[in-house]
Amino acid sequence: MSVGVISFQWFFWGYSLAFSHTAGPYIGDLRNFGFKGVLAAPSVGSTKVPDLLFAIFQGMFAAITVALAVGAVAERGRMLPCIVFMFVWSTIVYDPIACWTWNSSGWVYNLGGLDFAGGTPVHIASGSAALAYSLMLGKRRGHGTHELNYRPHNVTHVVIGTVFLWVGWFGFNAGSALSANLRAVMAAVVTNLAASVGGVTWCLLDYRLEKKWSTVGFCSGVIAGLVAITPGSGFVPPWAAVVFGIVGAAACNYGTKLKYLLRIDDALDIFAVHGIGGIAGNVMTGLFAADYIAHLDGSTEIPGGWLNHNYIQLGYQLADSVSGFAYSFVLSCVILLILNFIPGLSLRASEDDEIMGIDDAEIGEFAYDYVEITRDVITGVEGSDHMSKNSSSDIVQETKV
Repeated sequence: MSVGVISFQWFFWGYSLAFSHTAGPYIGDLRNFGFKGVLAAPSVGSTKVPDLLFAIFQGMFAAITVALAVGAVAERGRMLPCIVFMFVWSTIVYDPIACWTWNSSGWVYNLGGLDFAGGTPVHIASGSAALAYSLMLGKRRGHGTHELNYRPHNVTHVVIGTVFLWVGWFGFNAGSALSANLRAVMAAVVTNLAASVGGVTWCLLDYRLEKKWSTVGFCSGVIAGLVAITPGSGFVPPWAAVVFGIVGAAACNYGTKLKYLLRIDDALDIFAVHGIGGIAGNVMTGLFAADYIAHLDGSTEIPGGWLNHNYIQLGYQLADSVSGFAYSFVLSCVILLILNFIPGLSLRASEDDEIMGIDDAEIGEFAYDYVEITRDVITGVEGSDHMSKNSSSDIVQETKV
């Protein structure tokens, strides 16, 4: 749904608001409304990349950012207000942050902030929005008690999802070089290295407590490493990627404990992994950015970070991180507050719907057939013709066990 809604929003006015050639320091205009004039002219991203190609590439950034943010809705949020939130949030929050970060007219771009592939527009923005959504929705029924089990219901799906993300991240990070050059290759190298080190680091951190080699922990570390390296992927040397992986995974791992201090229910730990991981990545970019790495494309000139004794770069990275986080969090709260007061757009599902399950109440479909069959048997609903009384009894007994 995120891809569907944002693909339309991006065509409608999102791309124009973020990447029009006549944009201001904070947001673009509607010169390219409905992709008007978006064809073969050089894009604001690179003179080598036509507008239309740049538009579809950046549109995927916009879609995945929204998909990350609305993960906070899991298991207790209603679908309709979530869909409305997607469109409004992308327009009011994502597009301006993308403009000021990547458009050559943007204030962060001109300040000298370094963000190669989305540390602030994608990860910090989505992480802070997820924090706001979690706060506004409240905790899931029974959260914090032993009444319900909140473990991942299918670890195989977690692994498959991580595989898709790991491979897809090469498209985002290496693709952000906007050319098949040595800088793109370097971005791919550091992306893979940070992900690998991040996965091992998180796994070891969990092992010291549980004495178990957690598959979900490894996957979480991989994502944390990928998030951390994102802003610096086109700026840092390979050895620095090891630091990004270790620090990023450790920061996100300990960040998962913050939800208990904040007394929120961030169902998918989006704030911990993407919000904190994005901030860690931005800060480390300010430390490890190297001028010679950026120049691997033959044209980009930067003063670098602390490696090049350009110490002010850390200040620029902090300013970018804090402003992006604050803007996204405050505006997300405002949007959600307004939506919650509009008839028919209340954010939270009813208690009965939550007990029934959001798959049933909001989607009307189940991930697994046995969920529906078991529910019918327990509630006394007649099953299908092929189900015998004995088999029904067996299912009830298995359910009780």
